Amino acid sequence: MTIRRPTIGVFDSGFGGLTVLKALLEVIPDADYVYFGDTARLPYGSKSVETVAKYAVEAAHYLESNGAQMLVIACNTATALALDRITAAAHVPVVGVVEPGAEAAAATTKNRKIVVIGTEATVSSHAYRRALEARGLEAREKACPLLVPLVEEGWVEHPVTEQIARIYLGEAFADSFHEADTMVLACTHYPLLKPLLQLVTPDHVCIVDSADSTACAVATHLQQLLPRTETSPERRASPRLKFFATDSTEKFRRLGARFLGRTIDDVQHVDLKE
Repeated sequence: MTIRRPTIGVFDSGFGGLTVLKALLEVIPDADYVYFGDTARLPYGSKSVETVAKYAVEAAHYLESNGAQMLVIACNTATALALDRITAAAHVPVVGVVEPGAEAAAATTKNRKIVVIGTEATVSSHAYRRALEARGLEAREKACPLLVPLVEEGWVEHPVTEQIARIYLGEAFADSFHEADTMVLACTHYPLLKPLLQLVTPDHVCIVDSADSTACAVATHLQQLLPRTETSPERRASPRLKFFATDSTEKFRRLGARFLGRTIDDVQHVDLKE
């Protein structure tokens, strides 16, 4: 007996969440996906908690209206600032990126010292630090505001990006955190920089990508949701992917392909009224 394939909704303020979708497609190929990028209203990092919560809840409801049976909040800022609000407003299970990232870091570290790099807003929220300290770990958060625009410029292997990353990580791993053995990528743009970050990070450091750990957490949740009978999702050659964006669909297709690692053919424009 087969059951209908689950539909997973993925939400982000822009393109970065496509790295989470990429990881989900690898870990859970037997699902369909609906992605919502609120590109007209990014960045969320400079907005108030109230505004981020309002935008994220609107997007969550839109994804639900398009068949999402589970929501993945791929945006670190929205997860850090508004996960409770989104979870309360949603009618389906919700998974954010912070807890899975912290859980993966806890499983990886040997000396219980973690460096977290992210955007100004994510770092200012201290969501990762709280999640790591709750697991008995010592954490240092480091904001790396220049990395997102460099990734969006396509400069993932550029000498300028390497130089800036060296400065940020030199500060992050300074003094008492020199021996930290794990680094969490707390921004969905950063997986594109993983090879470069590996190069400029001390040799003893393991990099934890919250996109990968979130995909694994979603897979676990999904197993609990599916009926505990001898059923399996309907088999199809490839998942159905739907994309919605609140700004230019052409830009979303062009930039989004870098993050997803495949072409994006069909993007629908959505106008969520203020």
